Amino acid sequence: MNAITTVDWIVVAGYFAAVFGIAFWAIRRERSGDESSADYFLAGRNAGWFVVGASLFASNIGSEHLVGLAGAGASGGLALGQFELQASLILLLLGWVFVPFYIRSGVFTMPEFLERRYSPAARWYLSSVSVVGYVLTKISVTIYAGGVVFESLMGLNFWTGALIVVIVTGIYTVLGGLRAVLYTDVMQAVVLIAGAVLVTIIGLVRLGGWDVMVETAGPGFFNMWKPISHPDFPWTGIAFGAPIIAIWYWCTDQFIVQRTLSARGIDDARRGTIFAGFLKQLPLFIFVIPGVIAYCLAQQNQINLESADQALPTLVAALLPVGVKGLVVAGLIAALMSSLSSVFNSCSTLITFDIYKKLRPSTSDARLVVVGQISTIVLVLLGILWIPIMQNISGTLYQYLQSVQAYISPPIAAVFLLGLFWKRINAAGAIAALVTGFVLGMGRLVAELNKGSLDGFLYTFADINFMHVAIFLFAICVVVLVVVSLLTAAPDPARIAGLTFGSREAAIPAPSDDTEGPTAIVGHLDTDPSKRRVDVVLSWIIVVIVALVMIWFTG
Repeated sequence: MNAITTVDWIVVAGYFAAVFGIAFWAIRRERSGDESSADYFLAGRNAGWFVVGASLFASNIGSEHLVGLAGAGASGGLALGQFELQASLILLLLGWVFVPFYIRSGVFTMPEFLERRYSPAARWYLSSVSVVGYVLTKISVTIYAGGVVFESLMGLNFWTGALIVVIVTGIYTVLGGLRAVLYTDVMQAVVLIAGAVLVTIIGLVRLGGWDVMVETAGPGFFNMWKPISHPDFPWTGIAFGAPIIAIWYWCTDQFIVQRTLSARGIDDARRGTIFAGFLKQLPLFIFVIPGVIAYCLAQQNQINLESADQALPTLVAALLPVGVKGLVVAGLIAALMSSLSSVFNSCSTLITFDIYKKLRPSTSDARLVVVGQISTIVLVLLGILWIPIMQNISGTLYQYLQSVQAYISPPIAAVFLLGLFWKRINAAGAIAALVTGFVLGMGRLVAELNKGSLDGFLYTFADINFMHVAIFLFAICVVVLVVVSLLTAAPDPARIAGLTFGSREAAIPAPSDDTEGPTAIVGHLDTDPSKRRVDVVLSWIIVVIVALVMIWFTG
C-alpha cells in the first residue's frame, strides 16, 4: 500500500481549510441578523433545491456508504446495491407524498408532526427512539468508519482516528448550524463523487477491465436477486422488507427530513429529493463495484485486503497518484465529519424541541445551547461504547446498520404511512402499534446478540433474516394500528385537518402546546404547475433507470 506523502498532507490541509472556510462563512451569514431557532436548526428555511439534494446525498454517504457499501461489495457482490436503487424511488415518495404535509404544517421535527397528527405520547415515543437509534446506528457507525479510514489510509491506531473524528466534529458542530452543514455538504458531494469515480476507473484499468472483473469474481457477484434461502439478501427481503426500512429512513427520520424542511418552499424541497434520487443511483457503481474490484485485486495478489470493510480505503491508498490521493482522503474524512455533524445537529434539534423544551417551555435560548452541548457529549460517549458491541451483530458495517434499522423502523413507517392516507387512524392505534413494534423489535435485537446460547424456537426467531423480520413487524404493526383505531373513537376532524390526504385542503390546526418553536407555516407554499410537470418527467426517468439497472444485474 502506498503511503500518504507530504504532497497529500498539504492537499488534505488545504481541503480542510476550504471546508472550514465555507463553514465559517455560513456561520457568519447565519448570525448576520437577528438569529432565530429557524436560522440555526433549519437554515432559515431558505435552501434551494440543489443544496437540499446535495445535502441529502452527502449526509447519507458520509459514513456507512464510504466504508460499508464497498465492504459489502468485497464480501458478497452487488446485492446490497438494491438498497441504493430503492432509495432513489423512496426519495420520490418523500418529495411527492410526505414533504407537502411536513412543510405546510410548519413543524420543526418529525416527533412534532406525530403530535399534531396523533398525540403528545406519540411525540415522546419517536423522540426517545430516534435519539437511541442515533446512538445504535448513525453515531457509532460514523465513529467506527472514521477509525477505519484513519487506520487504513494514515496508519493511525483505530481508536486514535475515531477520537480525532469525534473531537474535531464536536468543535465544528458547536460552532455551526444546519446552514453550515448544508453548504459544506455541497462541496463534499462533488469531491466524493469525483474521487469515487476516479477510484473505480483506475481500479478497473489495473484489474484489466470489466470482463476480467466478472471472470475473477464470478457471475454470482453480479446478480442482485438472490434466492429466498440466501442468508443475507433473499429476494423476498429485498423486494418487501428493504422498502419498509427505506420509508422510515428517507421519509420519517429527522436526520434526512430536516434537510427538506430547510427548503424555501415545496417546489424546492420536491426537486431537491428528485436531484438526490438521481445521485443515489451512483453508489452502486462508485462504492459497491469498487468493493468488488478490491476483492478481485486481492485475488490477483495486487493488494492486501485485510478485511472487507477496508476495501475502499485500501483502493484509495494503493491506486491513486500523489496529490489526488490526498484530495480524496480529505473528502472521505470531511464527509465522515459532515455526517457526524449532521446527526448531532438533528439530534440536538430533537432534544431541544421535543424533550427539554417540552418539559421546560420557558427555558432561555442560552440554557438550551448548554443542554445541546451536554447532550452531544453524552451521545458521543455512548456511540463509542457501542462500537465493540455492534461488531457482534453482523459481519459487515453496512449490514449491521440495516439490521438494527429493521428492528426500529416498521412501527414508525406504519404510523406515518397509514396516518397520512387514512384519517380514521387515531392516537390509541398509533401508540399500540408503536409499543408493539418496539417490544418485538428489541426482543429480536436481544435474541440476535445472544443467538449462540439459544436453541429451539428462540434460536429460529433470532436466526430469521433481518429483512424478513422487518416484513413481519410491519404487518403486525399495521394490524394492531388498524384494529385498535377501529375499536376506539375516531380522531377529532379539527385536530387532523390538513394532516392527511382526506383533509389536505383544510387549514392546518394550531400548535398543540405553548412552546416557542417555529410552528407557523414558513416559506413559499404555492407550487408552480410548470415545475410540477418537469418534476413528473424527471421522476419517471428515475423509475425507468432503476428498472433497467435491476434488469441488467439479474442473473
